[in-house]
Amino acid sequence: MGIISSIQNIFKIPELKNRVLFTLALLAVYRIGAHIPTPGINGEELSKFLTEKGGALMGFFDMFSGGALSRVTIFALGIMPYISASIILQLLTVVIPAIGKLAKEGETGRKKIVRYTRYGTIIISAIQSFGIAVGLEGMQGGAFIQNPGWSFRILTMITLTSGTAFIMWLGEQITERGIGNGISLIIFAGIVARFPNAVIDTIRLAQVGELSILFVILLVVMMVAVVGVIIYVERGQRKIPIQYAKRVVGRKVYGGQSTHLPLKINTSGVIPPIFASSIIMFPATVAGFIAIPWVQEIARQFSPGSVIYTTLYISMIFFFAYFYTAIIFNPVDVADNLKKYGGYIPGIRPGQKTSEYIYKVLSRLTFVGAIYLGVVCIIPEILITRFHVPFYFGGTSLLIAVGVALDTVSQIESHLITRSYEGFLKKGRIKGRRG
Repeated sequence: MGIISSIQNIFKIPELKNRVLFTLALLAVYRIGAHIPTPGINGEELSKFLTEKGGALMGFFDMFSGGALSRVTIFALGIMPYISASIILQLLTVVIPAIGKLAKEGETGRKKIVRYTRYGTIIISAIQSFGIAVGLEGMQGGAFIQNPGWSFRILTMITLTSGTAFIMWLGEQITERGIGNGISLIIFAGIVARFPNAVIDTIRLAQVGELSILFVILLVVMMVAVVGVIIYVERGQRKIPIQYAKRVVGRKVYGGQSTHLPLKINTSGVIPPIFASSIIMFPATVAGFIAIPWVQEIARQFSPGSVIYTTLYISMIFFFAYFYTAIIFNPVDVADNLKKYGGYIPGIRPGQKTSEYIYKVLSRLTFVGAIYLGVVCIIPEILITRFHVPFYFGGTSLLIAVGVALDTVSQIESHLITRSYEGFLKKGRIKGRRG
């Protein structure tokens, strides 16, 4: 009854109600666009071909587009070009000092970085869409294309690039005028949209005897357990105690309070599995289209479920976990800021000793977080490849779905509490990944 009453309270607040309805309306527009076919393409036949030949990488990228990529609709590229552009800009803030300065200029710098991200999204989308057009013309002798040529290439490039730009605009509108996390909610909608079909396919296989009832029950229990572990770890923090020294300014005394520095167990989020999957599965997917025996064997060795794939996947998850954490969290800056404002860790000298201590703690947390990511992502892969579970609702998709759900509920709860309404939990507060 507590959750039901909290949902009812949402519609008692006009501003929050409008934001929720606005978000749902734009997500509905996104899902409608994911079913509009790209002109000049035989979508049904192409979808069957891509599903059969695309393999694991097609399922991975199709997850982010909500099935639009396998059907080659106007939203086929999905939001991935925007994510790629955002990651590139984050990397450039470390490599190029001028962009690094922009990131520290507050709102003005943030707006410039957002503008550069938009430009990068358009450029990446144009390149990818042109490559898709050329690739489609070469598949099966152009059997999936009605009128091949430069007119088809340009039309496809304009259509798919415009689709990605429109999705990017939808995400920004949800962030500004909706309940926030626009891009994340769009990815979330694409993942969740495939879940009903997955459940129906599983039930059908159980009815015809290809999957036993006991196995289906164990599968459901495992998914619930994985979701529980994700929620527990994503909310987990290591709190480093911080003490601020007292300062006397005139007749007033400032400082003296105790607080803590929260360090998340999984600081890098879902970036390591995304990068690792993309890099490892790309050769296997390309090789899958080449009808040469030894090339097909290479593709099989790099496919999910093999020993080589599993070893490389876990190794790259560890690498990207440490790499991305080092980019987004700088212990030296944190130590300098603490020293500047009179803060210190009890028993640790301010300055270099503090940064070394934070670095040591962060390294241990990153190691634990990388183990968690590896386990969560590998177990569903084994079920999909070895036991032929008939849907791609693996560890990466669960990480994204649960994380976005926590963030969204946390933001809605903040609106309720600030207006003297009870949140979704009477005791405590739901904390998202940024909570």
